Parts: sequence; C-alpha cells; structure tokens
Amino acid sequence: MRDERAAVPAAAGIGLRFQHHEAMLDTRPDVAWLEAHTENYMGGGPAIRTLEAIRCDYPVSLHGVGLSLGSADGLHAAHLERIRDVVRRIEPGLVSEHLSWSIVGGTYLADLLPLPMTDEALDQVCRHVDQTQAFLQRQILIENPSSYLRFKHSTIPEWDFIAAVAQRTGCGILCDVNNIYVSACNHGWDASTYLAALSADAIGEIHLAGHTLKQIEGGQALRIDDHGLRVAPEVWALYAQALARFGPVPTLVEWDTNVPALEVLLGEAAHAAALIEEAQHAVAA
Repeated sequence: MRDERAAVPAAAGIGLRFQHHEAMLDTRPDVAWLEAHTENYMGGGPAIRTLEAIRCDYPVSLHGVGLSLGSADGLHAAHLERIRDVVRRIEPGLVSEHLSWSIVGGTYLADLLPLPMTDEALDQVCRHVDQTQAFLQRQILIENPSSYLRFKHSTIPEWDFIAAVAQRTGCGILCDVNNIYVSACNHGWDASTYLAALSADAIGEIHLAGHTLKQIEGGQALRIDDHGLRVAPEVWALYAQALARFGPVPTLVEWDTNVPALEVLLGEAAHAAALIEEAQHAVAA
C-alpha cells in the first residue's frame, strides 16, 4: 500500500532543480509539493539521497523526459527498469512522461520531438503507455508537447490524439498550459478548443512555465518553450480557463534555464495558488 503522505495535493508546487537542493534542505520553504526529473536521479549517489531527504517533508512527482513513448523502435527496456528503480525508491505521488519521441536507431537525440498525428502513431503510443503502466504497476500521466512544425500527413488534431490515448489506456493527462499556448500561437490553433477536448476526469496535473518570443524571417514570430522566464500573462489567463474547466488540479511551475533564486519560483507558485483558491471558491459557490 502506498504511503498516503505521497499524494500530490491540488495545490501549487515547483520543479526541484539541483541549484535549490541545499536551500530546500536548509530552509524547508512553504511549498505544497515538488516535481523532479526522473533521469536526474537514476545514477544513485548524493542526488537521489538528497531527493529522499526532501521526500521526507514534501510530496514528490517524478517527471520523465527520456522514455520516448512515440518511438518506432519500441521502449528501451533498461531505461524503463531505471525508471522503476527510482519510482520504488522515492514512492512519488505522480509519475509522468511526454507525448513525444527522442530515440531512433538506438541513438538518443536529447530532444522531445513531435509525432505525426496518425492512427498508426496513436496505436504505437497506446501500446507503449500500456507497457509502461503494466511494468510500473501504476497509472502514468502523459504531457502534451510544445511544437514548432507539423507533419503534412497528420490526420488527427493533437487534442483529440492525447484524449484518445487517455481513453484507450486509462492513463492520465499532464496538461501543460504553456505548451498549449505556445503551440496554439505557432500553428494558429484555438487554445480554448484544445482545453475543451480534454476530459476533466483525465487531468492529473497541470504545468506552467515561461517561454520566449523569437522573430524569424518574413516578420513571423515563433514562441519557444524554453522554461527560462516567468509565466506570461496570457498563459496565466489560459490557466484560469483550465481551472474553470477542470477544477483545482496539482499545478507545477517549471523553470529549467536561467534558473532563478528559489524565492522567485516560490513567488510564481504563490500566484498559481491564488488562482487555485479562486477556482475552489467558484466550485463551492
């Protein structure tokens, strides 16, 4: 039986980064929960011992970036075993992965690459999600990607694709609101349509992050999901829409590049917490 203290609450948390390990241990800040990248703790040693110490005081979610659920090569058995080892050791409240691929011909490309949204790809992703959940003996969440190009032969809207994966496999959805906004701007999608296609019952977590606006040739603008800035006002507004549709959900603020002082991340989490509280009052009214 899992430790009930591991449950991730419908509150605001922050991504745990190596730069903040010492501060977390020394100050034990008032934050509801933490999310750690699974691959950062597969090597054992001081890193995972620190995460175990932090886990004594905070619920933890494990977020994977390297399983490559969309790979045509199939799942990498050794990598899946390493994920299981970290899951058993940390006993996280949530486990998540990306709807993407990153391995081809045995080569790891170190990026979260977009999938062709086709029936063939859908079958493949569902097969890999089923395999992962059976191997870990628990539900996982899958995160919608940010993207900058689309395959011409895609036949399924991304929001319908991820909803179908959840329906067919019983997995949950990690709804990255920043990714929805970035992709909607880049491709001309309606972000509200994306949210409306997702079942509230499937949403297990929400991500928020900052992104960068780049000007490219021809005067066009491209939004890059670099997790290096504060959450944009437009993303906060879309997050409020998500809360209105899904209700209060565990929400994480990510910051992976140009990582600021811990206090900055805690401030962003406080903003998310205020919006969650507003959503809770709206549900109660």
